[in-house]
Amino acid sequence: MSNYAIISVGGKQYRVQEGEKLLVDRVKTDEGKTFHPDLLFVGGDGKADFKPRIQVTAKVLGHVKGEKIRIGKYRRRTGFRRHTGYRSALSRIEITSIGAKRATAAKEPAAKKPAARSTTRKPATEKEEA
Repeated sequence: MSNYAIISVGGKQYRVQEGEKLLVDRVKTDEGKTFHPDLLFVGGDGKADFKPRIQVTAKVLGHVKGEKIRIGKYRRRTGFRRHTGYRSALSRIEITSIGAKRATAAKEPAAKKPAARSTTRKPATEKEEA
């Protein structure tokens, strides 16, 4: 239906197409399961839609760790040196479909509101002893 879409995953935006595989920040979805990322824009075929009524389906292929980043601190003339490292938690996802209609729940009639309370007070009753 559409050539590409722009989605938001983990606070970052990605331009995706069907069948594309991405490495994104870790998502809470388990491996092998699908999820629907936030859809910002759908485009292609000379058309642009900023308020799309479709959804993107993505499948989590696995959870991996990123490349190690080495961090070094140094202060001159004091002999101070410190080294640390960091590996980011990532998820590998695959875009399985773009353009499936968004599932909308059938609108149910509004529930009746409870009757308004009366302003008159009922007389107090004595407590019953058991």
